[in-house]
Amino acid sequence: MSGFSPAFDRLGAAYAAISAQQQEALVDFLPAADWSADLATGTYTQGDVTLKVALLGSFAEENRSWLWGWANPQFGPEHPAVVNPSAIGARLAVPELTVAELDLSWYEGPARSGGDIVAMATTGLIGSPGAIPGSYEGGVAYFAIQDASAPAPGWDPLTAPRMITSGLTLFPTDHRLTVAKYFSHHHLPYRETETSIIATLPDGGECLAQFDGSDRFVSMSMELAAR
Repeated sequence: MSGFSPAFDRLGAAYAAISAQQQEALVDFLPAADWSADLATGTYTQGDVTLKVALLGSFAEENRSWLWGWANPQFGPEHPAVVNPSAIGARLAVPELTVAELDLSWYEGPARSGGDIVAMATTGLIGSPGAIPGSYEGGVAYFAIQDASAPAPGWDPLTAPRMITSGLTLFPTDHRLTVAKYFSHHHLPYRETETSIIATLPDGGECLAQFDGSDRFVSMSMELAAR
């Protein structure tokens, strides 16, 4: 059972597949090398790649808690080195975005930690192309990318079913929302029926996402346009 509020679970469901695709693209983009971050200049460097970033938050391994970057006493809510989604959280009534620290000791899901889950949902909300985890002694810092040179993966019919499934593994709250938001993110017009969501593909074909009687995602198929 989730320890998040219903509002945060819904937020996560909306961006789950999108974030899964972005994070996979980041893994391929960043070289296997040591990393460093300079929050004075707002940069993250890994090997020969440097990106503009801001601190999103950090996960403490000892007590399994999340501290927002804006709540870190080294910075503060208005510091340019941090991302502060608290105003959006207040407007959308998502309590996790408005409190300084989150207890994630309950999380026993498939992600590495609850910190990964918080970062994935939040980067989607703020329009960041992903979050980079940086391990340090005792925890993990999460840097939200703020750089147009970061990868922005497009619609890929071959990987779409896997991205949907990966997202639903992390945020299983609302399968229809996850699929619809993924189509919308890739600018695919769609229509809904009782058992499906049908998107129109760029080539004129269709992508059919099917759901069971409990609105849980079952399968995805493609129908190419006639030539």
